[in-house]
Formats: sequence, structure tokens, C-alpha cells
Amino acid sequence: MVFEYMERYGHEQVVFCYSEEAGLRAIIAIHDTTLGPALGGCRMWPYESEEEALVDVLRLSMGMTYKNAAMGLDAGGGKAVIIGDPRKDKSELLFRAFGRFVQSLGGRYITAEDVGITPQDMRWVREETEFVVGLPEGSGDPSPATAFGVYRGMKACARWVFGNESLKGKVIAVQGVGHVGYHLLRHLHDEGAKLVVCDLYPDRVERAVSEMNAEAVGVDEIYDVECDIFAPCALGAVINDQTLPRLKCRIVAGAANNQLAEQRHGDALEERGILYAPDFIINGGGVINVYDEFGPGGYRRERAFTRVATIYDKLLHIFQMAREKGIPTYRAADMMAEQRIRALAPLRHLWLP
Repeated sequence: MVFEYMERYGHEQVVFCYSEEAGLRAIIAIHDTTLGPALGGCRMWPYESEEEALVDVLRLSMGMTYKNAAMGLDAGGGKAVIIGDPRKDKSELLFRAFGRFVQSLGGRYITAEDVGITPQDMRWVREETEFVVGLPEGSGDPSPATAFGVYRGMKACARWVFGNESLKGKVIAVQGVGHVGYHLLRHLHDEGAKLVVCDLYPDRVERAVSEMNAEAVGVDEIYDVECDIFAPCALGAVINDQTLPRLKCRIVAGAANNQLAEQRHGDALEERGILYAPDFIINGGGVINVYDEFGPGGYRRERAFTRVATIYDKLLHIFQMAREKGIPTYRAADMMAEQRIRALAPLRHLWLP
């Protein structure tokens, strides 16, 4: 089964990590190292099955290949998942054990934060490996950068659809108000958007309601909200056969990875006249932020956020390309990433960890 999945998605390597003493069950997936070492965060989530975790890490790591290429980074695509509840199962031993597995790959995979992971967790990982970014003394939590990129991307979408980039008065339904979602809400609230939110955790919803005057709805009701922009900022595959017919929006633009359950759902959005901001483009701010640690002089926040802001221009370029070629936006984004990978593929045999 594993090799069938690897063949389907085009992966180079999948590493299963287990430590009974540490309570660690993790999977590291390296999709493509054409552009450099695989860079991508580690996610901790209580997956219902090992197969669900495997499929998630394979899809996420493939998305990182495209994201890093599209963002102009000299990095390939990788991702890791730790099976467990981030609110109950964390420990220093668990993350240090994970760090040892990362170190064993000799630099083929560089880890960072993702859903369920904090900078402190990465500090523990750093005790065992040098191949980690997003530390507090470096770029830190990538959530603010991811949120800023999504905010900039939303403004590009508004300009394309409404003829004006302003989000003031726009109704925006945000699915998931955790680390990234919360920072995104702050930008939207400051601009005067009308916010509708949901989340699995009631305390997050309460914070959004009290601090940003958001309207709360149930986790399933969010798909039925009449809004200008639907912003998936939780987990993937939320645009699917069941949810897509319920959407009442003009734009889908959010921070979640792999928002389309299948590519045909991108086609369906196009047919319905809903503009889709390809997820690996609009949510690229986080990886841009951590990648800046490799820049001259180490991490520079102003330099990183200046680069994150260009997500606005990348999306407008993709929308124009899609219009000219008569293709859905997700396909135009794929083409942009694939063109860069092909252009630099002749250098692949020269790269060493």
C-alpha cells in the first residue's frame, strides 16, 4: 500500500518513526528534492487511523514541493506528522525522539512548526538535530507570516472579483481560528470586515467573538453562511462533494493546506463562478518566513514580510494566466510551480545534503 501511494504522488522517501518509550508514532515524507533539501513543518494531530496519517503526510509534502517552488525558494517538499493529541500527548521526550529521526536523515528533511506544534516544541527537537527552523531565537512562530500572506491574498482576490482590494464591509467566513486564523482575524477586523467564525475548540471561538466582534456558527454551519469570502483555515479536503454545493460565496481563500478533496473540485468551483485562491500560493507566507533564516545575516523580519507581501502579485499573475489559458486557477498555480522545477532540474544531480 505504501509504495502504491508513493507511486501515485511521486514521493522519494517515506520514513516511519516509532519509540514506545517516548510515545512517538510519526511519519516523515520527502516528496521531491529537485530544488534542494525538503523543507516543511511537522503536524501533530489525533488521526483516526495510521492510513489517514499516511495519506495526509503524503499530500502535505507534495503540496510543499509546489509551494516552495512557487514561492521561489531553493527547497524541495517534505512534511512530518506525529499521531497524537497536541493538547494531551506532548512531552520533551516525544519531541527529542522525533528530532533524532530528523537528524538521521542527514539534512534531506528540514522540519518546522505546523498545526498543533509550538516554538517550544521545536526547541526540544533542536536539542537532537540541527535541521530545524522556526525557533524562538530565529524566525519564531510562522503563524503571523502565514496569516499576513493570506490577508494579502484575500485583497488580491477582492481586486480581481470586485474591482477593489478593500475588504471593509465584506462578509468573511473563517473556518478555524487557531494560530493562523486568529492572526488573520486581526487583520480583517482592523480593516472593517464582517467576520463569521467556527472552530472545534469553543475557547477559540469565544476569543474571536469577544475580541473581534465575530459571529459564531457551528462547525458544520459555516458552509451555509452567505458571504463574500469563505476562508478555510483548519484542515484539508473541506471543498468536497458534500460541502461544495452549499457554498454561498464569491471567493474561496484561506490558510488550510489541500483544501480541494480532489482536483475536480477545483473545476467545480470554476464552473460555479467561485474564484479559488490556490492554497499553496496564498498560504506560502509561513515557509517564506522560516526560509529567511537561511538568508544573509540570518533571519530579518522586515525582509521576510516584504517577500510574503508578494503573494498578492503571485495570485494576480495566476488569475491572469488562468484566464488567458482558459483553465482553473489551481491548474495555473501547478503550472507555475512545475515550470520552475523543470527549469532547475538539470542541477538535481549536483545537490548533496
